[in-house]
Amino acid sequence: MDNTATGTCTPDNNPAVAAVKSSCHTNLKMFLAALSFAYFAKALSGSYMKSTITQLERRFDIPSYLIGIIDGSFEIGNLLVIAFVSYFGAKLHRPKIIAVGCILMSFGTFLIAMPHFIIGRYKIETSIRSSVNSTNNLSPCPASSPESSRSGDRPSILPSRGCERESSISMWIYVLLGNVLRGIGETPVQPLGISYIDDYAQSENAALYIGCVQTISIIGPVFGYLLGSLCAKIYVDIGYVDMETVTITPGDARWVGAWWLGYLIAGSITLMSAVPFWFLPKSLPMSVDKHNTSCTPEQTRFIKDSLDMGHKFRPQEPANLHLMAKEFVPTLKSLLGNTVYIIYLCVTISQFNSLIGMVTYKPKYIEQHYGQSASKANFLMGMINIPAVALGMFSGGVVMKRYKLGIMGAAKFAFGTSLLGYFLSLLFLALGCENSKVAGITVSYTGVEGLSYQDTSLFSDCNSGCLCSRREWDPVCGENGITYVSPCLAGCTTSTGSGKNTVFDDCRCVAAANTQPGNLTATLGQCTRRDSCDKVFPYFLALSVLSSFVISLGGTPGFMLLVRCIKPELKSLALGIHTLATRTLAGIPAPIYFGAIIDTTCLKWGVKTCGGRGACRIYNTSAYRIVYLGLTLGLRTVSFFFCILGFALLKRHIKREEKNALTNGNAELESLRKEETSSIHCNPDRETHL
Repeated sequence: MDNTATGTCTPDNNPAVAAVKSSCHTNLKMFLAALSFAYFAKALSGSYMKSTITQLERRFDIPSYLIGIIDGSFEIGNLLVIAFVSYFGAKLHRPKIIAVGCILMSFGTFLIAMPHFIIGRYKIETSIRSSVNSTNNLSPCPASSPESSRSGDRPSILPSRGCERESSISMWIYVLLGNVLRGIGETPVQPLGISYIDDYAQSENAALYIGCVQTISIIGPVFGYLLGSLCAKIYVDIGYVDMETVTITPGDARWVGAWWLGYLIAGSITLMSAVPFWFLPKSLPMSVDKHNTSCTPEQTRFIKDSLDMGHKFRPQEPANLHLMAKEFVPTLKSLLGNTVYIIYLCVTISQFNSLIGMVTYKPKYIEQHYGQSASKANFLMGMINIPAVALGMFSGGVVMKRYKLGIMGAAKFAFGTSLLGYFLSLLFLALGCENSKVAGITVSYTGVEGLSYQDTSLFSDCNSGCLCSRREWDPVCGENGITYVSPCLAGCTTSTGSGKNTVFDDCRCVAAANTQPGNLTATLGQCTRRDSCDKVFPYFLALSVLSSFVISLGGTPGFMLLVRCIKPELKSLALGIHTLATRTLAGIPAPIYFGAIIDTTCLKWGVKTCGGRGACRIYNTSAYRIVYLGLTLGLRTVSFFFCILGFALLKRHIKREEKNALTNGNAELESLRKEETSSIHCNPDRETHL
């Protein structure tokens, strides 16, 4: 390397300077490693939260819209302090503020897990009462019962005192508060971490370092969903109950995995990520190239703009709050007067609503529509979907660099990939499964298909001799392939075996729908999906991977479009408002209204121990598919209308800029050529560094 060419940017001929430079590089690399670990920890805990949605629904007996509020509370916590942290954090000890943020994130994660240790054991809604060693047969069809003296009431298992204690406070509030605390703690990690690297890294290395951190943040969700898959396999009260007495499997709608275990693990990892930041300095010796205004054309143009704004910003003078407030309104007005930027906000808000709602409930969609367990759904998200998104984002950046796409080229590429992904997503509507056959809900007791939302339809002549509760959900699978809500509603009169091996005999309702002679028995659990649904599922996975990859291809060019269409002095404000708008208008509301709309497709709600509606037990899968995919695709359709308007405005904007450039003559173009020549002479080995 030619030291004479680069000596002005990175002098290393003085031993003292070389020692300082070595110490600077060591501390910067330590900071880079610590920040990467913090990014990994926050991404892991965030994706783990997404993976536990159905577990939390079932454990706390809450509908999907409440889960949406819990999920969106992270953004609320983030927005509460983002302005304060971004402004004051840069003036204080940034590494230690990031450490405090990581500690708050870990405490919030631990708070989410706390209800498990105070709410008591999970009680399964079941009619099986015998222990594993019992040899006594139970009658699923009682002729009378003091607990069922009122028609349709759910038999009470707990004393009234327990109900009063449980209903005094909703345990899910702790989960919500913990997620808010996670959002508050996450706030300083990105703005302060990235600005620290950008301030003290050499110009040619800053982009590489930031890229490394962003790559690690993509790896985090992979491990988060895999952790969710592992914990979903483990029973919620593992170690406290005899697993032989648990009569449900991970595929059951009542199954709750060890959701709390993953939060303890994620919280511990986040707490460990805070440790290195305490040992890092407030500032590092700044590289000389940060002061050399002739190294890159970008820096020269930025300084030129700063000189033009000299009457507004004077670094020599102390900060004046009144002056800052006075200049803020004209600056904001200038930014919001940029119609291209406003249209860009509308496009991203629409697409983020679609993306966040889709990602939040995708594992649940896989569970409910294709009959997969929560563990398998999370595993597929972590091992298939997330890597496809990461590869798509990386490939989009490579394409943009390879073909040197300008503003219009980036816009066309982002729009084209989004449109192609949209058409691919339309195929999901064709990859559907039929509703599970559940007597009295999706089919009649004679096997005739037809949806019913009436509780009275659960009763039929075949179970009229039994005093059954319509509020229980303890499904059994008849020999005829039809699921019955409970052994009692299946008209079963006797049972043999115990625990998971219980078999119900002489089920009169099975005989009513049995077109062929056979055993009138039923076994625990819902009937499995038909072969046709199993054949469709691999195609769904393949299409999901392909569409995720294609859509994410436009992510990097789309973001660069935002950066390039804004004046340098407005860039920070533009990015801040973009983050604020997407989180406020997409990150918070999308999970809530997606969950509320999904709740409308529920066919059978569970019942809480002390009464009241609990979590949904079975959905109308056809309606679920239509509202989930329809809402996702509908929001993206709206974004395309904004895109068309944006193209027209962007094209007019580019023509106006070209016209202004011709009017001003070729002086500026000649100046830019000189700047580029100076940049080459200043650092000819830049590509080698990258």
